[in-house]
Amino acid sequence: MTANEMPPMATPRVAAGALFFDNEGRVLLVRPSYKKHWDIPGGYVEPGESPRAACLREIEEELGLTTALGPMLVVDWAPAEHEGDKLLFVFDAGTLTAEQERAIRFVDGEITEWRYVPADAFEQHGPSRLARRLRTAIMARNNGAPAYAEHGNAV
Repeated sequence: MTANEMPPMATPRVAAGALFFDNEGRVLLVRPSYKKHWDIPGGYVEPGESPRAACLREIEEELGLTTALGPMLVVDWAPAEHEGDKLLFVFDAGTLTAEQERAIRFVDGEITEWRYVPADAFEQHGPSRLARRLRTAIMARNNGAPAYAEHGNAV
């Protein structure tokens, strides 16, 4: 079969993000300088890079933290208008210690602020699709099993 005979196939953008928690179960959100809303630490996967490696790299670039990642919580099929097909991976980054919180530095200038946000306030900080994805990730963490989602909703 030649390239012209191949059926069309998706070529989604791939991104990975980390879910950090505090002792009260709130999620760490960051304010990127280039977005109108808050998000979790993370970003796009580079060619030849795994989603886990991308997530670790982004945490170091955005927050100045070198940390371990726990299990993958969610894979979300999340196509976006003006961006096309996207696959988003969310990893459990555990609970930050007070020492780690004090060590947060906005190394590359992409992030301007961070805060912990309770699950019932996600919509006040970002789009509803992000809120759905984060709640699905929290559910997966509580259930001890990864979830597959579409547009943030567990399927």
